[in-house]
Amino acid sequence: MSNTPEAEQDLILRLQKQSTSQEAFRELITLYKERLYWHIRNIAKSHDDTDDILQNTFIKIFRNIDKFKGDSKLYSWMYRIATNEAITFINKKARRLKITSEELQDQIIDNLESDVYFEGNEIQLKLQKAIATLPQKQQQVFNMKYFEELKYREMAEILSTSEGALKASYHIATKKIEEFLKSN
Repeated sequence: MSNTPEAEQDLILRLQKQSTSQEAFRELITLYKERLYWHIRNIAKSHDDTDDILQNTFIKIFRNIDKFKGDSKLYSWMYRIATNEAITFINKKARRLKITSEELQDQIIDNLESDVYFEGNEIQLKLQKAIATLPQKQQQVFNMKYFEELKYREMAEILSTSEGALKASYHIATKKIEEFLKSN
């Protein structure tokens, strides 16, 4: 399926119509599962947690597709859901472990070295440690721009903020990461 506005509108209509929703939902998963997986993975870091969050994301999308108004692109809407699910998951996990989400993030980064699904080398591990030192919003902006190569326009739609604010946030994040990498 192409990613034209017409094709997307057709998919949305089929998702919202009970007789075609199951088939359309399978199509939606095929189209977006990999992109959403890597977006969530950039937040959660762990493969197993990412799989759980991705599943929760698709359940939420399926349950709420009839509430999608088309004010944004379908992907932007799903991306927001995935982001919120990932942050909620991490915060709940941190509470369950009785630690802060920052401490949890440090643990996750430490565990990356033993994660069989993490294919990064020492430099990538160092980069992940640097990213983990950023405030959550800056982490999000940095991951979306650096790893997912999203345009500021797309990010503004997903995060409901201005392109200028995102550019500033990305600039500050890269400076902090550079400083971290120089001093560690």
